[in-house]
Amino acid sequence: MANFGFVRLVVVDPYEPHWREARSAVDSEQVMKDAVCMQSVAEAVQNATLVLGTGSLEARKPEQPVVQLPAVTPIVQAELARAGRVAIVFGPEKHGLTRDDLSWCHRLIEIPTGVLQPSMNLGQAVAVCLYELSAHALPAHAGAEQHPAAASQSSDNTLVAPEEARNISADLDRLAGLIEQVMTASNYSPNAMQEANRHDLRLSLRRLTFTRRDLRRALGLFRRVLHALDR
Repeated sequence: MANFGFVRLVVVDPYEPHWREARSAVDSEQVMKDAVCMQSVAEAVQNATLVLGTGSLEARKPEQPVVQLPAVTPIVQAELARAGRVAIVFGPEKHGLTRDDLSWCHRLIEIPTGVLQPSMNLGQAVAVCLYELSAHALPAHAGAEQHPAAASQSSDNTLVAPEEARNISADLDRLAGLIEQVMTASNYSPNAMQEANRHDLRLSLRRLTFTRRDLRRALGLFRRVLHALDR
């Protein structure tokens, strides 16, 4: 991260003994010092408007659009240009991101690799992704404290009209929670299906390109429906 000017690191539910003993490379201690620990992916990406997941797709069927790493540049640039916040999510080296982890992602990044060895060491994958963004997606003048995107699981932003910006992940979760209440109140499906419905709803909302105005309308609509059902 320090090599390519990224400074905002969020670590989700780390293994405490290893995390306490973690050390950084020379001259990059500040990245570790400022790192934030959170308990869930949902919490880690709550302020992001675009969440990009990473990992090998050899053994799984993707549920989101898959973007080859070189093609992610214009996507990130467009998000930053409309005041978006970009988060890149990396999973544990042993098993990568789970299906549930990925349900908070709008798109998946695939790093082109040789067919005989498709998986990468976690540190190498992070370095390759951050190099690509640093070299092609971010302003050349941006320094470590100015970089508009963050690494490993979090990021920040700049400029543009508020109504053009997409909603942060936490806003979509708020709408998902309200829709789930409507589904329950209307006996949409058996209780045993609630977890699957929650997963599918989370993915569906991230496939849509809600503006803040869209979100307000959707929240108003489902509140009115829920009120009518309650009556």
